[in-house]
Amino acid sequence: MDNQQSFRCFIVDDEPLAGRLLEDYIDRTPGLELVFKTGHPLEALERINKGEADVVFLDVQMPELNGVELMRMIRHPSCQVILTTAYTQYAFEGFEHDVVDYLLKPITYERFGASVVKLQERNSRRLAAGTAAPLFIKTGHRIQKIDLASVCYIEGLRDYIAFHMTTGKYLTLENLKEMETLLPSGQFIRIHRSYIVNKHRIDYVEKGRVVIGTEFLPIGETYREEVMTKLGFG
Repeated sequence: MDNQQSFRCFIVDDEPLAGRLLEDYIDRTPGLELVFKTGHPLEALERINKGEADVVFLDVQMPELNGVELMRMIRHPSCQVILTTAYTQYAFEGFEHDVVDYLLKPITYERFGASVVKLQERNSRRLAAGTAAPLFIKTGHRIQKIDLASVCYIEGLRDYIAFHMTTGKYLTLENLKEMETLLPSGQFIRIHRSYIVNKHRIDYVEKGRVVIGTEFLPIGETYREEVMTKLGFG
């Protein structure tokens, strides 16, 4: 592992044996630190949304709240999820929510290690995106700096485009096609003639639409194949 990367880990699993196994694996792995373990999803959710976890090892089947339901309630953008379960039928839904990996029980240390490598690689890409050169746009009488990591999506509005960001919304007299050429293609995906989305801000994809927070953005039919390819399903 790259010792420069360190991850605060949560384990959310109501099976004591499974929880202890994951705890042992985390203890054995450099760069991972277990900060919380619980069998109660709602107890974990409050702390996750406060930003206390970098990665959650999340069991799917729990009586209080299942793992997929919990994922839908996570609002902290930096928290990542690795699903753990004995059932394969949840795999596709998990990846629709952009989980790092899907570990099938019983979990071997070798397979656990492969998930950690995926976590590291994803984190490296996020860091690279976060340090990308800012974009400058003209909005009104101001030249506005746009931090690309803070962009949720970009919307085409006839002669204008709108940058919907975590910090607000900015309008500029541009067109979406020209703006698309200025954006890093590994981070931004054209999903519709009216929308470009930041891949790192996607919460999940379902029923022909991309969900970012409370926004439901349609995937155009001509963009569907490219979207799935860029999300790793092509």
